[in-house]
Amino acid sequence: MSASEIERSERLHGLDALRGGALLLGVVVHASLSFFPQQIWIVADDSRSIWAAGLFFAIHLFRMTAFFLIAGLFAHLMLARRGWRGFAKDRAARIAGPLAVFWLPVLAGIIVALVWNAHVNGLVTPGAPPPPPPTHDWTNFPLTHLWFLYLLSLFCIAALVLRAPFAALDRAGGWGRGVDRLTGVLIGWQTPFILAAPLALAFWLDPKWIAFFAVPTPDTGLVPHTAALVGFGGAFVLGFLLDRRRDLLERLAGFWPVYLILAVVAGVWSWRLAGGPSLEPMADPTPAKAVAAAVVAVAVYASALAATGLCLRFLSGYSSVRRYFADASYWVYILHLPLVMLAQVWVQDWDAPWPAKLAGVSLGVLAVCLATYELLIRHSFMGRWLNGRRVPWRRSPAPVLSPAE
Repeated sequence: MSASEIERSERLHGLDALRGGALLLGVVVHASLSFFPQQIWIVADDSRSIWAAGLFFAIHLFRMTAFFLIAGLFAHLMLARRGWRGFAKDRAARIAGPLAVFWLPVLAGIIVALVWNAHVNGLVTPGAPPPPPPTHDWTNFPLTHLWFLYLLSLFCIAALVLRAPFAALDRAGGWGRGVDRLTGVLIGWQTPFILAAPLALAFWLDPKWIAFFAVPTPDTGLVPHTAALVGFGGAFVLGFLLDRRRDLLERLAGFWPVYLILAVVAGVWSWRLAGGPSLEPMADPTPAKAVAAAVVAVAVYASALAATGLCLRFLSGYSSVRRYFADASYWVYILHLPLVMLAQVWVQDWDAPWPAKLAGVSLGVLAVCLATYELLIRHSFMGRWLNGRRVPWRRSPAPVLSPAE
């Protein structure tokens, strides 16, 4: 087989598709925020609906948890193939590097959108001095939507630190075989409930926990929320262990109907317990909060496992289209948020229903991001940097001249 054919046979195409889908859905998630029935976002559209909040809730429930599960699996795969030095070098270049390079331009784009929105809504008095800039420190540092790169960097560092003594003390492999057996016990119908236990406890103990947002995204501050560390960290560890037991992926795929039914039941129940798009935190650790924390935690993992199982079951074959979008998704996610905010400001006063605006914002931003990916990223050194490979431009074959010509 050719090198490309070998790569196609070895890649987990279903998980590639899920990783790309999770990142691309971020465009829809952020675009939906301006259409909530109450204002929770800088931009508040004239057309609002509780259905926009429901769409956000359904996607947000599983999206990043599934992403970190896949990230953990791929992290172990790279660590096993390249060793700790190669792993550290690759993660520093492809995760910490984009965070360092793109954070400031992304933040500048967000600020431009905020200023434009303030002018559009008459919040800026002509001739008045500008408000003082906000002050930031390690407790409220604005990671923006690139928080996932920061958190993933922390998880990769933790994987290296924790794996080193384990590997040194387990040269005979006995502990590793024990861990693999425990992983086999973990995977089944019971998986969402086992994973949900520590996450539910973290929810219950957090006085600022808002049930509607499930696992809080640690987008401000350099010390992530405990619930985020537990929720996304649990998914990362599960993926890390699953790469040691690739045979269990087939079992996980077989349970997708169970996970999906559980995700729907627990998700609807979570919505009701959260009070819909309510922004009120559940401050006191009451029995009612314990029930909500348990149900939401189960919904988070059941929905993430359902998405994973579905992709493993139905999208495991190679598809050039899915591979393209999976490769492009990283760049799309890095670039999209300032563009989404600018588009939301632009359309907020249009006389159109919110579904049309949401579709227009999402598809328009996706088109711009894909165009820049194709023209600037995919075929350049940036493609090798972000995706690990540069795809050369296709050239038309030279014409074959006949002797007469």
